[in-house]
Amino acid sequence: MKGKFVKGMLAGAVVAFPLGINFGKDVPLLSNPLMAKPDIPDKVIERTNGLIEETKSMIHAATEPTEQQFKNKD
Repeated sequence: MKGKFVKGMLAGAVVAFPLGINFGKDVPLLSNPLMAKPDIPDKVIERTNGLIEETKSMIHAATEPTEQQFKNKD
């Protein structure tokens, strides 16, 4: 009984380890875990630029004057 448990744990580790590596690299789970790591700094720069632009547009939309503000000034 104990031997089956140990064999099951080893088989699970053999399957889970490559899946965990692929998950950490943000690549498809069933791809080769030994391939070169994708260029992380480029991904970070792309995502950061996108977030900055999105944030700028949200701030711009939030700070636009409303029609009531124009009416109150007159």
